[in-house]
Amino acid sequence: MENKQNDKKIYVIGHRNPDTDSIVSAAAYTALKQAQGQKNCFAARAGKPTPQTDYIFNRFKVPLPEFIPDLVPKVAYYYNPNILTINAETSLWEAMETLEKNEIRALPVIDSNGRYHSLLHYSSFAQKVLKMINPQQKTVIQTSIELLTSVLHTQALIVHREKEIKKSPIVIAAAEFDTFCEHLGAHIPENTIVISGNRLDIQKKAIDSGVRALIITNGNILSKELREEAEKKNVSVLISPYDTASTALLIIYSMPVSCMSNTEVKPVNRNDPSRKVAAILADAPGKSLPVVDDDAVVIGVVSESDLYRDANIEVIMVDHNEQTQAIEGIEHYNILEIIDHHRLGNPPTRNPITFINKPVGATSTIITTLYQENHIPIKAEIASILLCGILADTLVLQSATTTKTDRACAEYLSNITNLDIAELGKDLLTAASNITGRTAADLIGQDMKEYTEGEFSFTVSQIEVEDPHEILGRKAELIDVLETERKNKGRLFSALLVTDITDLSSLLLIAADRNFEQSITLPKQEESIYIMRGVVSRKKQLMPILSEIVERFRSA
Repeated sequence: MENKQNDKKIYVIGHRNPDTDSIVSAAAYTALKQAQGQKNCFAARAGKPTPQTDYIFNRFKVPLPEFIPDLVPKVAYYYNPNILTINAETSLWEAMETLEKNEIRALPVIDSNGRYHSLLHYSSFAQKVLKMINPQQKTVIQTSIELLTSVLHTQALIVHREKEIKKSPIVIAAAEFDTFCEHLGAHIPENTIVISGNRLDIQKKAIDSGVRALIITNGNILSKELREEAEKKNVSVLISPYDTASTALLIIYSMPVSCMSNTEVKPVNRNDPSRKVAAILADAPGKSLPVVDDDAVVIGVVSESDLYRDANIEVIMVDHNEQTQAIEGIEHYNILEIIDHHRLGNPPTRNPITFINKPVGATSTIITTLYQENHIPIKAEIASILLCGILADTLVLQSATTTKTDRACAEYLSNITNLDIAELGKDLLTAASNITGRTAADLIGQDMKEYTEGEFSFTVSQIEVEDPHEILGRKAELIDVLETERKNKGRLFSALLVTDITDLSSLLLIAADRNFEQSITLPKQEESIYIMRGVVSRKKQLMPILSEIVERFRSA
């Protein structure tokens, strides 16, 4: 039964519109797998919990399994979380070193909160550098004294406003003094960066003009007199170890990476459908895009090739085995195990799997026995919800589906938890039978299962009540919702089994194709309502009856 350990996330999940047994089974079996060392197992649910389920999990302080509305392939199941990012204020030099060292062609750029800012990739960088070094245009870069010092490995003699990032024209003092003065005069001095060798006249003019920074190349130093003047004028003075040409080239790389990254490249959300993202990736730089969460925080990257490999999740099905009852999209993933107590209608699997199917009253019973067989102690809160799962699915051990195993497991769990079965059962039935204020759609949808017989499909929902009179008073509303469900999905019929937990009988409300309805031979209480004396189990008692009726209709 033990799965081979892997890094994929394994969801343990019950059927759509889950009942108490389904959600309890997911939570309890996940706890068992984790106790066996499989920390990558997570409990999930495919629908809203019933009032009874809410009551149980709140009472015993067990977190509800994670709600997953569907398993339609999405970015979250394919992206690579092991990625590098770089802060928007990091120097371009450091960013390019990161690209080269890690042999990657694109790097997500983030802000100080980890949120996506832009994407640095080679094509964007090349285009912007070409524009910047155009000889017909003046060179202006956006940088800070701190970044200049870091990239040029300068010795900082005087520093003012070290972290301030702003645009600065670059003036290289390679011409005659008069020409330099002319070039410097074309700019606002306090914004300008001057690169000079050991020419005192150039240094003095730059300082007297109050330039933003003076970079002296080849390791040359500044006289004490000029240093004092620079301090008075708030001129930053940096000593570069490189020659003038190298310094001028490297200064471009002192810009923040945000200046060279592409803000037009938009990330994809982890919840975006894979089909939608595949089309976007075809035109993306490097055929890959950053992945963000709902807060725009970068959590990974996805590429075209990622969408063709196996998803990073796998599934364990509990309390169902038919694909029509499973969460939407399950067919796209590897099913590892199935733990169930219903009829067989299981989907094909890629590999041999653990399949446990026993004729007992609840999947919670099977999971209790798995704890026992594997000699795993059951925590009190898990034992409590397992007992509730058994009692809920067997109408407190009174359903026709109840077996000796169910009773033995219930007694075992009652002994662990010190919970009285009769008292707990009464609490559960009360929680389940409260329908006041709930819509017809909610009542029908809370525990709806879809079945297929040949070419026909149909649904059967079930609710438990202490007094069916309130349901009968809402007949028109309920039949209308059932008919809408039937027509929208092209089904043969949709039914609601209303079980009276007091006298252990049921009423069956049916909205059906006219021809099929005429073939129903069940005792009728009134139009669209049939009497099901002694029937409380949808699985063991009702489904064989409905299957026989559908088969006669098919053969007629």
